[in-house]
Amino acid sequence: MIANKSFHDFFVFAALPSLALLVFLVVNVFQKVRQTPKLRSVAILVLGDVGRSPRMMYHAESFAKLGFDTYLIGYKGSKPILSLTSLSNIRLSYLSESPPLVTRIPFVLAAPIKILYQIATILYTLVFDIPRPPEFIMVQNPPSIPTLALVWLVGGMMGSKVIIDWHNLGYSILALKLGQTHLLVNIAKRFEIIFGRSAYAHLFVTNAMRNHLEQEWGLIGHKAVLHDRPPSHFHKCLPLEVHELFVRLGHLISPALADFLPSASLPLTEIPPSSTSRASALSSPITPKLRKDRPALLVSSTSWTPDEDFGILLEALKIYESRAREVNLTNCENSQSKHSKERQVLPRIWMVITGKGPLKDRYMAEVELLQKDWQYVRCTSLWLEAEDYPLLLGSADLGISLHSSSSALDLPMKIVDMFGCGLPVCALDFACLPELVKAGINGQVFRNASELAEHLETLLTSFPLSPALDSLRTTLQRALQVPPNAEHHVRNHEHQEGADWEWGSWSENWNRVVKPLVLGDPERSG
Repeated sequence: MIANKSFHDFFVFAALPSLALLVFLVVNVFQKVRQTPKLRSVAILVLGDVGRSPRMMYHAESFAKLGFDTYLIGYKGSKPILSLTSLSNIRLSYLSESPPLVTRIPFVLAAPIKILYQIATILYTLVFDIPRPPEFIMVQNPPSIPTLALVWLVGGMMGSKVIIDWHNLGYSILALKLGQTHLLVNIAKRFEIIFGRSAYAHLFVTNAMRNHLEQEWGLIGHKAVLHDRPPSHFHKCLPLEVHELFVRLGHLISPALADFLPSASLPLTEIPPSSTSRASALSSPITPKLRKDRPALLVSSTSWTPDEDFGILLEALKIYESRAREVNLTNCENSQSKHSKERQVLPRIWMVITGKGPLKDRYMAEVELLQKDWQYVRCTSLWLEAEDYPLLLGSADLGISLHSSSSALDLPMKIVDMFGCGLPVCALDFACLPELVKAGINGQVFRNASELAEHLETLLTSFPLSPALDSLRTTLQRALQVPPNAEHHVRNHEHQEGADWEWGSWSENWNRVVKPLVLGDPERSG
């Protein structure tokens, strides 16, 4: 009885006003039909935290630099990249969250009410926050409901051209929670097909996604693949940058790591005595260098959700701990014999995991119990500001990706960020991963914990002088230094080792793929 009364009160105070606002907004949309869309303007809609939607932020930056009045619409949360607040023709429009009571009722009831509230707030933003209908409306998919239907409606009525940026398939993510055969999953798939099939243009994060949707859904509109790329400020860090980062992050490092790290205050770098004395004498800047006794810094970024199995990484670290004890003990015994050639050793690993999500507390509690008995591995969870994240990647020795993809048609942005920082990657295998990760060229691929542990041992042997790891770094460095027309150069030299791995900055790719679409020359796109 109490639950029924609570739901009734919620419906009266939240759902009914949202429905009334929705009717009011639809009426106002009809009034705006009479206005001509403003040329060189775009509304970019992402139904998520704007600061955690890098691809959409990069889209906004690229549109703004092209001279477009740019409206980025989404939810407030993490700090967005600096350019979004520094470019005068970018405006951030934040959506309001649904009422807290939504989280207290069953999903089947909460979902339609949440969608109703989202429809009202999105329409309000599109109708009132943007003075004139934009020339383009770009929408991130997923989530598909209700955004695809809204931009289809508003774009059709106002004359705006709709661009769908396909990151993944919304129904496949819902299937992770409800199962492939669930009624709501089937409804979501039909919704996505109906409202996503037709648009002015479709952008895809992989060739596999483009091919699948073209063949299975018969998409209508211009179609182009825009592979993810990091922005230009992502780079491999110099020792001074590594030094300054960890001095700044020192307060976030757990005191429990004091006995594991060579120095709690300077875990990766040191100041040579000669540099200190020279700096005092000449008043010149101190030049730090990387410590030879530093641990190997491994980084993984995760949303701590079921589509990223952290258990694989945890099991691999267990295996590595066991192997490090065995190998290093044997090395110690052999080194005591004058007639024995010294064996190569395995270093300590400092595994840093960034991100937030529902499974974080569960896994980190398990880690804390395990590493009480570990000698060679420590695992730390950190949450970094947007400006520090690329610096951490640029300071690391190896990246780990556990992304498995609900549709097997998208690629993890975290690997793109790592490559942009010159960081080799060990990535969990799935269908279209070879579009990005080339085993033995820019990283390694694993299917289970034992394969990941094997790669860790191979890549980290003799660290910091690791031939296998250095080979991957060299490939990444060459790729990051190629000229702007490198992608075409690569296609013409596919017989060379690793030449089928394409790369280029976000700006280069965007100008080649998207710029012709929005400037009226779609035949040049792609």
